[in-house]
Amino acid sequence: MSQRTMTEPAFLVLTALVDAPRHGYGIVQEVEKLSDGRVELKIGTLYGVLDRLAADELVVLDREEAQQGRLRRYYRLTESGARALEAEAARLAENVRSARERLRLRHAGGVA
Repeated sequence: MSQRTMTEPAFLVLTALVDAPRHGYGIVQEVEKLSDGRVELKIGTLYGVLDRLAADELVVLDREEAQQGRLRRYYRLTESGARALEAEAARLAENVRSARERLRLRHAGGVA
């Protein structure tokens, strides 16, 4: 994901994995919490995002556990994933800073 713009779901999935490995449903719940309910990942979308993040080596399979006859896969953030998330957070923060500065100038009657 170094050259591409990171999608919001990918950004939120990486953010959800910062503090601990999580399984699919745990990631969905954490993303919903992180976005204050604004982003509700469907399972198909989640696994598509996880597949892309894994292909880019930003997340890896941490472990698998059998739970009520089903296999739960836990994913964790890699160091590359943490660096990519940090870079994306900085990029987004700079965009926000630029927008706020332009809005401040607009409200002050200046030229943006």
